[in-house]
Amino acid sequence: MRLPDFARTTTFRWTLVVFIAFTLAIVVSFAFVYMRTTNYMVARTDGLITQEAGVMAADSPERRFQAMEDRLRQDPRRTKLGGLYAADGSRLIGNIESLPPLLRGDAGPLNISLVRVDPLGRERQKVRAVARKLPSGELLVLGRNIDENAQIADIMESGLAVGLIPALCLGLAAGIFLSIRAQKRVEEVNIRVQRIIAGELRQRLPARDSNEPFDKLASIVNGMLDEIETLIQSIAGVGDDIAHDLRTPLTRVRICLERNRANARTLEELQRSVDQAIGSIDQALSMITALLRIREIEQVRRLDGFGPVSLAELVREVGDLYEPFAEEKRIALHVEADSGGAVRGDRDLLFEALANLVDNAVKFTPEDGRVDVKLIRVGGEWVVRVVDSGPGVNAGERDLIVRRFYRSDKSRHTKGLGLGLSLVAAIVKLHGFRLNIAPGPGFVAEIACRPAA
Repeated sequence: MRLPDFARTTTFRWTLVVFIAFTLAIVVSFAFVYMRTTNYMVARTDGLITQEAGVMAADSPERRFQAMEDRLRQDPRRTKLGGLYAADGSRLIGNIESLPPLLRGDAGPLNISLVRVDPLGRERQKVRAVARKLPSGELLVLGRNIDENAQIADIMESGLAVGLIPALCLGLAAGIFLSIRAQKRVEEVNIRVQRIIAGELRQRLPARDSNEPFDKLASIVNGMLDEIETLIQSIAGVGDDIAHDLRTPLTRVRICLERNRANARTLEELQRSVDQAIGSIDQALSMITALLRIREIEQVRRLDGFGPVSLAELVREVGDLYEPFAEEKRIALHVEADSGGAVRGDRDLLFEALANLVDNAVKFTPEDGRVDVKLIRVGGEWVVRVVDSGPGVNAGERDLIVRRFYRSDKSRHTKGLGLGLSLVAAIVKLHGFRLNIAPGPGFVAEIACRPAA
């Protein structure tokens, strides 16, 4: 017979395990209470009948008979038994019909079955009894009915059953509820996942605002899906940008070659057309090389090569590299990096990132302008700041200029691929640093770096 789906879930099985453990704990507790209660009542009964037997045995024969009669008469619940027997075993007084063999001599408190006889009839009872051999040869027997102990046990068993049956129903109900609830959530997650697999990247796992582990996991997965969606959209956008940007130089190459094939009259004219085509192809190859470089950095394959890097030395080297280019454009390049700036990273990549920033600054700064490269300490971070007197960027373009192939309107007529800042952003992200672009007159770019531990 196939069990229902909810009965085959781990949640339902664990609920049953917890309930069984809870039930065993209750049963053990009841057994402990029962044993302690029974032992207490037995000890109390033993103490009473032993004390009564000692007192009665010490009395004179006349008072002993009277004490026995008083004891048996003052027994409305019919729980007291007693008897005085001659040496031959015949009953002299009492309500015990016959003397069992275990009580023929001195005997301590023990459980025994006796027949009680009184005006109300004859009845066999389980009693706790003691026997005392008197100096005259007679035998004194006192007992007390212990059916109360059995009644207490019955009451406790009934209470246990009454308590466990509702607990069982409640445990099963809780197990079924939790199992069905978990199963519904899993089914809902499965539906969402199937939609995501089908291409609906905007779908997210259901998550409630709670501290449940499932909701925390759903939030983490949703964050991962957000990042995946962003990356896929970025890849799709990059593909469109590549197609758009490569189409122009390739179309220009084709038109140039086609036109010159038809119109070129001399070898020199044909060579010029080939040179133009080679220049356009070189631009396309540079674009592809830059994209591959960004992809290599974003794959985080160079973390093992990280080591201590001095930003001060790096800044001075980049300044020395671009000083001739700045002088050629009559741009004042000022470098300020005296000492400090110890960080952990890949020196070549950081050099490449800083070189791209300085290259952009020199490229977009008009003649007789100024470019400042400084290494400063801001709070607990080292900051490399590149400032130029060029056209700068608008506030709305700060997030756009780090995208691949994006070209600001102010830089449309300047030669470039629109990949330099994308490369810088990839290197900064790899190192866990921050790239800040400030708007305003001139262009201000900062790389905020955590000091080496």
